[in-house]
Amino acid sequence: MNSLLNVLLMGQPAEGQSPYSSFIFLLLIVVVFYFFMIRPQMKRQKDLKKFRESIKQGDKVITTGGIYGKINAIKDNHIIVEIDDNVKIKIDKSAILKDSSDISAAK
Repeated sequence: MNSLLNVLLMGQPAEGQSPYSSFIFLLLIVVVFYFFMIRPQMKRQKDLKKFRESIKQGDKVITTGGIYGKINAIKDNHIIVEIDDNVKIKIDKSAILKDSSDISAAK
C-alpha cells in the first residue's frame, strides 16, 4: 500500500511548481515541431505543386526516378517526356520533381 502511494505521489508537481508547467512545456514542444518540421514541409509541397502546374511544353525536367528529359506533351494526368532522339516516355505528373535549370543554379 505504501509503495502504491509513493507511485501516485511521484506524478504530483513539486512544491512551488505550477501544475500547468508540464502542460506549457508540452505545448512549447508542439509549437517547436510545427515551426521547424511541419511548416517547412508544407511550404515545399506547396512550391512543388505550383511548379507542376506551371510546367509547359519544352521545359527540361527531372523525374523522381532521376530521368532527365524535355516535356513533349502535357495531358490531363500525365506528361510525355522526350529523353533522347525519338525516345518518349509517359510519366505521371506527380513524378516530376524539378526543373533541370535548378540544378545548374545550385552549383
